[in-house]
Amino acid sequence: MKQFAKVSSIVIVLFFSNTFIYKEALHLWEIPAVNKSEVEHHDVGIVLGGMFEYDNSVDRLSIRRGGDRIWQAIDLYKSKKISKICIVGKHGDVTDKGLDEANQLKLQLLEWGIPPLDIIVETDSRNTNENAQYTAALFKQSYPHFDSFLLITSARHMKRAKASFDRYGMQVTPFSTDQYTGNERFYHWNEFLIPDSDTFTGWFGLIKEWVGYVGYWFY
Repeated sequence: MKQFAKVSSIVIVLFFSNTFIYKEALHLWEIPAVNKSEVEHHDVGIVLGGMFEYDNSVDRLSIRRGGDRIWQAIDLYKSKKISKICIVGKHGDVTDKGLDEANQLKLQLLEWGIPPLDIIVETDSRNTNENAQYTAALFKQSYPHFDSFLLITSARHMKRAKASFDRYGMQVTPFSTDQYTGNERFYHWNEFLIPDSDTFTGWFGLIKEWVGYVGYWFY
C-alpha cells in the first residue's frame, strides 16, 4: 500500500508538472485570440477585473498577467473598434487589501487621457458570476441604448466568462487576451521532459475554470 501511494504521488507530480500536457489541455479549453483587424466595431468593450493587485506601500496598482486585458482594451479603443471601455469588478479577495480595481483603474485611464464619458465602471462584483450579473443589470438600467458588446478577458477565462454573460441574457462577442496557447502548437524540448513548478500551479487555475463552468449547469 505504501509503495502504491509513493508511485501514485510521483505519477501525479510528473503529470501535473509536465508543461506539454498542461498546454495541450489549455489548447482544448482556451478560446483563441484574434487580431483586432478581424473585429467589427462594438459599442462597449467589457473588461473583466483580476488584472491588478494593490501595492499599499507606494499607493499604486501593480499589474499581473491578466493586465493584458486592459492593454488590449485601450488598443481597441484607440483603434476605434470600441467606443466605450467598461471596467468590471472590485476585487476577489476574502479580505480588503486596498484594491478597488474598477475605480482605481478608471483614475489611471483618466490620467492617460481617456475622456471620462468613455469610461464605465461596475464597482461591486467580486467573481465571474457577479461580473456578468451586475454588468447586465447596469447596462439594462443605465445604458439601454448600447447593444453591441465585446467581452475582453483572458483566453483561459473566456469560456466560463461568456457562459456567465449568456446566463444573464447579455450577448457578447469574445475577445481573448493573454493566451497560453494559440492556433499553432509550438513547444521547446524542455516542456516535454523537465517538470515545472509553475505548470503545477497553472493547473489550479485551469481546474478552477472547469469547475466553475460545469457549475453553471447545476445552478
